[in-house]
Amino acid sequence: MVLKKARQGGVLDLSSEELVTIDNIVEKNTLIIDQINQKSHTVIERRALFSKLFGYQVPESTDIKAPFNADVGCQTFVKENVFINKDCFFMDLGGIWIDRNVKIGPRVSLITVNHAENPQKRQQLITKSIHLQQNVWLGANVTVLPGVTIGENSIVGACSLVTKDVESNSVYVGSPAKKLRDLKY
Repeated sequence: MVLKKARQGGVLDLSSEELVTIDNIVEKNTLIIDQINQKSHTVIERRALFSKLFGYQVPESTDIKAPFNADVGCQTFVKENVFINKDCFFMDLGGIWIDRNVKIGPRVSLITVNHAENPQKRQQLITKSIHLQQNVWLGANVTVLPGVTIGENSIVGACSLVTKDVESNSVYVGSPAKKLRDLKY
């Protein structure tokens, strides 16, 4: 299936049939995202809508705020006690894994898709998954690019652009994000 192929990462030279499959998934999930964003919901109602979008039961201890947007929507995998603040965008075709106790600030973008540099091959998609290990905290307006793993317990400061893996137990800031210091606790 094309979604599994995208999660495995690498260059996707999609057939017209695979593109139609992705477009159909995007259309179906856009309707769910519209439901999430067009009116207020209780935490329980939002969790039910996100469960429908993601394709599995979102844990009771997880809270995802609206508005929220995603390109595909069903390639995000969230564990227990996750908090995702308002106005986040997940380009999740390549797969996004969010472990326990992760906190994601408002307007965070998680991007798992890129295009080939060669202008003659720009129709190709390059996917690489993102992994947020347990206890990660992403500040407001952080952008994480394809293929990045944020190590457990780490903090990424507001407005940072994360282009490379983040070490566990560290604080990273800037554009591109660089290690500021080890966590002290």
